[in-house]
Amino acid sequence: MANQASPAMAAPAAPAPMGWRELYLKEDWWAIYLGIGLMVMTLVAFWMGSNAVKLLFINPGGVKWTTLGQLLAHFQQNLNLYLLQCLFWMVVFGVTTSIMGIKLSKFIPSFLFLYVLSIIMFSISGWANAARYNLEPPLVALILGLILANVVPLPKWLDAGFRVEYFIKTGIVLLGATFPITLIVTAGPIALLQATIISVTTCLIIYFVGTRVFGLDKRLASVIGVGGSVCGVSASMAIASSVKAKKEDLYTSVTLVVVWALVMIIVLPLVSKALHLAAGIAGAWIGTSEFADAAGFAAASAYGKMAGNENAAIQGFTLMKVIGRDMWIGIWSFVFAMIACLKWEKEECGVRPNAMEIWWRFPKFVIGFFLATLLMTMVTAGYSTAAFNSTVKPNLIMPLVSIRSWTFIFCFLSIGLTTRFRELKSAGWKPFGAFTTGVAVNVLLGFILSNYVFGAYWSALGK
Repeated sequence: MANQASPAMAAPAAPAPMGWRELYLKEDWWAIYLGIGLMVMTLVAFWMGSNAVKLLFINPGGVKWTTLGQLLAHFQQNLNLYLLQCLFWMVVFGVTTSIMGIKLSKFIPSFLFLYVLSIIMFSISGWANAARYNLEPPLVALILGLILANVVPLPKWLDAGFRVEYFIKTGIVLLGATFPITLIVTAGPIALLQATIISVTTCLIIYFVGTRVFGLDKRLASVIGVGGSVCGVSASMAIASSVKAKKEDLYTSVTLVVVWALVMIIVLPLVSKALHLAAGIAGAWIGTSEFADAAGFAAASAYGKMAGNENAAIQGFTLMKVIGRDMWIGIWSFVFAMIACLKWEKEECGVRPNAMEIWWRFPKFVIGFFLATLLMTMVTAGYSTAAFNSTVKPNLIMPLVSIRSWTFIFCFLSIGLTTRFRELKSAGWKPFGAFTTGVAVNVLLGFILSNYVFGAYWSALGK
């Protein structure tokens, strides 16, 4: 998956292969451990008839306040819960990021800053008139983060707590817990087919336009080609490692992904609204056109609320982006690793790539998404529709949604807080031209496929 403007985004060096050490050193695996762990914790509370999870993951977004006095009264009444919640998140994310190599001395103050900002975001969304002004938490969080990062001179060490990919991957695993498996069975093949068309077409166009029209180095063209056709940052990093691209190539791709991901967050929901698209169709279109999971989720969530069917928009986006496009990371990594070794570096490459390359580059958090989906399907299989809506949804699903909301708000704020516009100057106009060509293909082809070719499938979501 994925991926987005994070400390990982800003790191210009391609990651070295970890082997099986990735089981405890990589965010993908910790996202699975944490997401499934939180799900199990919620299930235990549900079986015991406890509301502990509901209380622990409280947020001010549900207050619906009209005066600041009402909001302050809420915080005074629930201060202990918020302190306990802050401690819980800080310990969970702090310990796991520490294992992955982040110093606690930097992570803790950074995360406290992030948590306070998250409280403010939820509070804004709890304002009774927030919906009238489209003050959706993801977009507000992103905009506030961008303003702070580019106006206020925040110290660079604060980035230690802004773990964009970790937050979004954990949230997507939790999303699996609320994602009906029937949707994957029925619409999954459509998502995979549409994702295949988009990924192959866009990647090849960016690569050949980059090399033949703009004269780009083939390694740079391959990195931005896959970055533009799959999922941005993670794909760029994976391909850069596979073809042994220069660190400048990786940074250029990441820069282009950041710029266009931010543009699409604003443009796609507004255009979808102007065209009066069904929520599911808009979600699928966003899933084929966005370049980062977090940015795409923010756009899908925003339009879903505008259209009055957030669930359908998120389902369409998740099927297209997480289940469809993100899976191409491993495929493209393997393909370009073979091309680089067998053709570009035939004399220098000592070992030919093998099938394990796909596994090393595969976005592991997708496994967590499916595990959570299967587990929840087994748990709820015996409930009737009436029992599910009256018992399971309010006492099991909604607490999981609340937990997921926290991880997404952490993520959206982190995107903004780690995006410095002054650092986005180095891409150059030739890579920009090649990548922008891919953007045009993504958006136009994605719209045709989502609205016309497979529109019947996407418009039925959420009904």
